[in-house]
Amino acid sequence: MSLQSAALSRVKPSATLAADQKARELKAQGRDVISLAAGEPDFDTPENIKEAAVKAIRDGKTKYTTVDGIPELKEAIVAKFRRENGLEYKTSQVNVSPGGKPVIFNAMIATLNPGDEVLIPTPYWVSYPDMVLLAGGTPAPVPTSAETGFKLQPEALERAITPRTRWIILNSPSNPSGAAYTKDELRAVADVLLRHPQVWILTDDMYEHLVFDDFEFWTIAQVEPALYDRTLTMNGVSKAYAMTGWRIGYAAGPEPLIKLMAKVMSQSTSNPCSISQWAAVEALNGPQDFIKPNARLFQERRDLVVSMLNQANGIKCPTPEGAFYVYPSVEGLIGKKAPSGRVIQSDEDFAVELLETEGVSVVFGGAFGLSPFFRISYATSNAVLEDACSRIQRFCASVS
Repeated sequence: MSLQSAALSRVKPSATLAADQKARELKAQGRDVISLAAGEPDFDTPENIKEAAVKAIRDGKTKYTTVDGIPELKEAIVAKFRRENGLEYKTSQVNVSPGGKPVIFNAMIATLNPGDEVLIPTPYWVSYPDMVLLAGGTPAPVPTSAETGFKLQPEALERAITPRTRWIILNSPSNPSGAAYTKDELRAVADVLLRHPQVWILTDDMYEHLVFDDFEFWTIAQVEPALYDRTLTMNGVSKAYAMTGWRIGYAAGPEPLIKLMAKVMSQSTSNPCSISQWAAVEALNGPQDFIKPNARLFQERRDLVVSMLNQANGIKCPTPEGAFYVYPSVEGLIGKKAPSGRVIQSDEDFAVELLETEGVSVVFGGAFGLSPFFRISYATSNAVLEDACSRIQRFCASVS
């Protein structure tokens, strides 16, 4: 009799975390390894946010809170959506969870039944399909391509929707591709969804503030107000505010859905960390002037990485609109021989050979549902990125 449940047997461990852990292990063994696997800003949390957390501790705000967020944080979230997205919510329409991942997980657990399908454009964040599986649903990948900028096309969406479709997950800017939808592109997607009122929309806007080249961010409920009543708009403080370890994600949507998500939390995590919630209040209400300069630094890093990877033999790297990832193709290396003598038959083989030969850790594209590609996180210094990309160039030059 297996100890593992049937539900857990359907899912895989996170490939991004596994790649980062493998790099850490090799470093501990004394190997010279550069990890570009984890998606985490290298900036420190701003001082005013840290001071707000210290004040909360000193003020004794260390007890249980309301299950899905303190009123002060919900009010800050309402103000953020009004200020930045033109969306009006009440605090009763807001959920605060211990990270962005639990927001998605709780929404799936609260609403999915066996046989329900969730449309997920590929390439996707590695956790989307497995969270759907854990919730008892069926992930339904919808392919995109580099030729369409890794963006969901309305015709493909129309073909993918069935009577069993319960949700679609949209992620812009995207992890792993960095692709971001323009207002017109979201309009085209919205036009399809208007014809299918049974489909709910979860929009993962975690990288909202990390957009480049004067790109203007839009979220789908803002573009099409008629979808407001079946859209869960998710965000968080992890990326823009360099608060990954603080574990605060949030979302706003229809009140009945928010109540169901709180019910899930009441029997699982209970409330997010009280101290982190007060820090998030300061993040959303406090100075925002550091966000655009940080985004400009990420844009410089993007340009560096795209340029160097496109000089590598067999690699083609598109220029993404946002986030801090690139998703290059290794199609030109498939079928060729690595320095070890092994033939590169897949993007996973490429990632393994690159790590063993040059000590650069990346995540293979198959983990994101679209091959043959790989993901690089450029959320690190220019010097590290130059070193890593030089090693990738050297590796590709040695493939025959």
